Amino acid sequence: MQKETCDIGLIGLAVMGQNLVLNMNDHGYRVAVFNRTVSKVDDFINNEAKGTQVVGAHSIAELAEVLKKPRRVMLMVKAGDTVDQMIDQLLPHLEKGDIIIDGGNSHYPDTNRRTKTLADKGILFIGTGVSGGEEGARHGPSIMPGGNPAAWPYVKEIFQAIAAKVEDGSPCCDWVGENGAGHYVKMVHNGIEYGDMQLICEAYQLLHDGLGLNAQELHDVFEEWNKGELDSYLIEITYQIFSKNDDDGAPLVDKILDTAGQKGTGKWTGISALDTGTPVTLIGEAVFARCLSAMKAERVGAATILSGPKLAAAQDRKNFIEDVRRALYCSKMISYAQGYMLLREAAKEEGWNLNFGGIALMWRGGCIIRSRFLGKIKEAYDKNPQLTNLLLDDFFSQTLNGYQASWRRGIIKAIEYGVPTPAFSTALSFYDGYRTARLPANLLQAQRDFFGAHTYERVDKPRGQFFHTNWTGRGGRTSSGTYNA
Repeated sequence: MQKETCDIGLIGLAVMGQNLVLNMNDHGYRVAVFNRTVSKVDDFINNEAKGTQVVGAHSIAELAEVLKKPRRVMLMVKAGDTVDQMIDQLLPHLEKGDIIIDGGNSHYPDTNRRTKTLADKGILFIGTGVSGGEEGARHGPSIMPGGNPAAWPYVKEIFQAIAAKVEDGSPCCDWVGENGAGHYVKMVHNGIEYGDMQLICEAYQLLHDGLGLNAQELHDVFEEWNKGELDSYLIEITYQIFSKNDDDGAPLVDKILDTAGQKGTGKWTGISALDTGTPVTLIGEAVFARCLSAMKAERVGAATILSGPKLAAAQDRKNFIEDVRRALYCSKMISYAQGYMLLREAAKEEGWNLNFGGIALMWRGGCIIRSRFLGKIKEAYDKNPQLTNLLLDDFFSQTLNGYQASWRRGIIKAIEYGVPTPAFSTALSFYDGYRTARLPANLLQAQRDFFGAHTYERVDKPRGQFFHTNWTGRGGRTSSGTYNA
């Protein structure tokens, strides 16, 4: 093989890795590939990559030899220890100024660590989120790069060439920020994806149980929804799912076991929300809904003991469907607002300068949560880059004010039919909490001061002054120190 002829190397030939390689090849880049199971290299070269200019390498040393300098090596391997092991194997074959790109779903603290330790060795590291599944990887994903800013000029052209494009041709890829910023934004993207999917599933069950709609009728409803405000990739695939029949002609969706899997990014989002004290309630409920679905045997047993309401199917189909549609749309707004709250808090803690409108643009195409709705988020931050919360933007506030009666009716119907809607319900609870000037936390602080002398602030005194009351006459004068965990 000729030395220094390839533009970029990629390690890890699972479906995402293979499709990214073919995408790069389509855009004129010469890619060298390697896989730990070396037989996969030849298999790929002789099949999917046949007739392309992709180069197969049978060792990491061989891969390093054929790469132009500075070498660019992208890892598409399982997150965690595998990434560190692959970096360790790569390092002896790299020189100062070479670039390692981790394109997997790595946890952002790992990316923070790798960026720093590799910079100390003179190697530039990028941790990039890649979204869009196998189809996105092949034809244009959303790409969210972060890490060492010195590496960006060397990968920008390739990444933006292979990324999805929005209507005006802008690529769904731009520099996110230093260290783990790219992987953090991808993590929040995945958390929002959990929320979107759970909301759609709740709408499905409410229409199925409350109206008795069959799969074909559900297909028709979701197809109609996709023509309006809810136009999105997930709504689009949902109506396609409802029209897919099994070999016997029955709807396939009805034969799929109701236990959901998860890979951890939704859980990481929930943990980050707790760590930063950000009320990202909807994504949390979406994660817990998957956990509850996994308790299949227990639920089947409980269904024989615990009863719920037994109502006939609702008669006013048109209004019922519209109430559910609006409940879905409003709840989706809350989920994205909460996701952006989390991005804002993480940016403060990590010192990242995140471009919130730019993130919405990156999610407009290629990725799983791509939708018309994201254009409204981009517009909101274009109008006011300092916007504290999406719900305060005119478009969002006016929609929520106008639709909330339907939203509330939809949830009331769910209660009446005994349909669990944890994501719909927590979205409305958050909305009501966020718009309430005085919450009952005054009583909560009184309770904390009563049993633990944790002190409280007063409405008639300046913020930052703390008081303690001897509630029983038996307590002492000493109060607890104040801190937030």
